[in-house]
Amino acid sequence: MPAVDIDLQRNLPWSALGTCALHLDVDGTLLDIAPTPDSVVVPAGLIDSLATVAERLDGALALVSGRPISALDLLFRPLRFAAVGIHGAEVRTAGGPVRTADYLSRQLDGVRAALAETITQWPGAVLEDKGVALALHYRASQVDERVIGRALQEMTILAGPEFALMEGKRVYEIKAAALSKASGIAALHGTAPFAGRVPVCIGDDVTDESAFAYANEARGISIHVGKSGSTLAQFRVTAPAGVRAWIANLAATGENTS
Repeated sequence: MPAVDIDLQRNLPWSALGTCALHLDVDGTLLDIAPTPDSVVVPAGLIDSLATVAERLDGALALVSGRPISALDLLFRPLRFAAVGIHGAEVRTAGGPVRTADYLSRQLDGVRAALAETITQWPGAVLEDKGVALALHYRASQVDERVIGRALQEMTILAGPEFALMEGKRVYEIKAAALSKASGIAALHGTAPFAGRVPVCIGDDVTDESAFAYANEARGISIHVGKSGSTLAQFRVTAPAGVRAWIANLAATGENTS
């Protein structure tokens, strides 16, 4: 069934959330999409609102992103939330260390070198080296995306069967095939304070579809951010501004859910 448009503030107040765990994508969900990963802006007040909501959820709030967890910590400093980074290749439980599938980085050495050379032919394209994954952003490039896509497909084959090519919003990423945002969220739900809580997963991209599937299977809530597009999410909101307003409202008016 198609996602149903909802007003988060009206349809998901604290009383409707119950005992839940919030899993929030960052780019395109909490933050507006920017031309490059380094040019995103964290709006004033968002960090304080997230901190308040996390406290009221006894810490059961996680950032779930394609970014490395170290990059999330820089964006939302001084806070260090539980997090899933690099599409499941990194997981940090509440108060715990970052667990990383760092063996994958060595397996990408050949592709890393080849892609760094090839990208010189694509003006405006930006290579984001995450160590255990490689993302090619082409939002600012005039090169035909089909050309870039075919090249990345070939490089994914070169990387080996442990890797898969994922397409997002003007980005291609070579990542571990067996890991996903869903696998990272599942790892969090095996630990306190997430264990036993209902997952609420909010995201905007194809990379969030596995998280939506996880929430649906767990009888949780899945919400797609965007005006259109096919999705597994149950619900839809128009833009990140709506998510931020909802978080701010929860922080201002919510009561402890536990």
